[in-house]
Amino acid sequence: MIIQFSSGGSQFYAGKGLDNDNYAACIAGAVSGAFHVRTMAEQYGVPVILHTDHCAKKLLPWIDGLIHASERYYKDHGEPLFSSHMIDLSEEPIEENIEICKDYLERMSKIGLLLEMELGITGGEEDGVNNEDVAKEDLYSKPEEIYQVYEELSKVSDMFTVAAAFGNVHGVYSPGNVELEPKILSRAQDYINEKLGDDAPAGKKPVSFVFHGGSGSDVSDIQESIGYGVIKMNIDTDTQWSYWEGIKKFENKWHDYLQEQIGNPEGPDKPNKKYYDPRECMRAAEVNTIERLEGAFADLKCQNILGLGEMEEAKNVLGPRRGGLPV
Repeated sequence: MIIQFSSGGSQFYAGKGLDNDNYAACIAGAVSGAFHVRTMAEQYGVPVILHTDHCAKKLLPWIDGLIHASERYYKDHGEPLFSSHMIDLSEEPIEENIEICKDYLERMSKIGLLLEMELGITGGEEDGVNNEDVAKEDLYSKPEEIYQVYEELSKVSDMFTVAAAFGNVHGVYSPGNVELEPKILSRAQDYINEKLGDDAPAGKKPVSFVFHGGSGSDVSDIQESIGYGVIKMNIDTDTQWSYWEGIKKFENKWHDYLQEQIGNPEGPDKPNKKYYDPRECMRAAEVNTIERLEGAFADLKCQNILGLGEMEEAKNVLGPRRGGLPV
C-alpha cells in the first residue's frame, strides 16, 4: 500500500507548535513519520511505498530536506528512506516545470527515488492549495504536452510518473460538477506510441499515470483510467470523511456516556473514562477507514496482486531487544 505525506500533514505530525522556518518542522515530521512507518510495516508484514504529495515551487526546500535524508539513509542501507516524491509545478510554465523536474530526477534516480510530476491543474482545494476558480481548460492536459514531458524526462531516467489532468478535482462534489475524461490518457498513450514508432513498449503504455482527486469518482471512470495506464490514485478526501464518520458513529452510539466524567445511563456514580479515552474514538475511526480502503483496493483491482496470500494476524517480529528499531 502507499502512505503519503503532504507538507501540512508533515508539519502536523511534528507538532503545530514547532518552528517551521525553512520548512524545518515539515521536514522533521515527514522524516519521523517515515521511520515510524518503516518500523511498523515490518511488524505488520505489509509492503509500503512511502510517498510525499503535492510540492509546489515554494515548497521545494521541504523536498530538498527529504531527499537529503534519503541520501543519508541510502549510504547505510542501500535504499532511500522514502520511495517517491511528487513535485507539482503545474502552475508554472511547462518549460520551467520540465527543467526543474529533470534536475530533481537526475538527483533522485541516483538513489532509486521515483519522481511524480504534475501536468495540468487539479481543481478544488487540498492542503491549503485552492484551485476552485481555475479555468476549465486548464483541467485537461494535451497529448502533445504529455509527450513533451515523457520525451524530456526519459532522457534522464524512466523512474517517473505523470499526474496528467483529465478533469480531476480535489474533494467530493455533487454529480455533474466534475467532468472526468479518462480517454485523454488513452489519446496521449496513442500519440506517444506513434512518436516512438518501433521503440514503443510492447504494452503500448509508455507513460505511467497518476489519478489525482479520485475521491467520489465513479468506479467505471476509475477502472477505465486504469486501462489507460493509471497506476496510482489519491483518495484523501474520502479517507478524511471515513475517519470523521467513524468518530461521528462512535459519539452517536455512546453519546450519553460522553457528557461527563462521572455519570451515565447505568448510574450517577458510574465512571466514563473508557468511553472518553481518545484512543476509543480514534480506533472507531480507524476501523471505519479500513472499510473504505478495502473498497478502494477492490475498485482499483489491486488485491492479491503481489502473491502474498491472505494477510496473517500481525506479530511482533523484531522487538527492541532484538535490534528492530531503525538506526
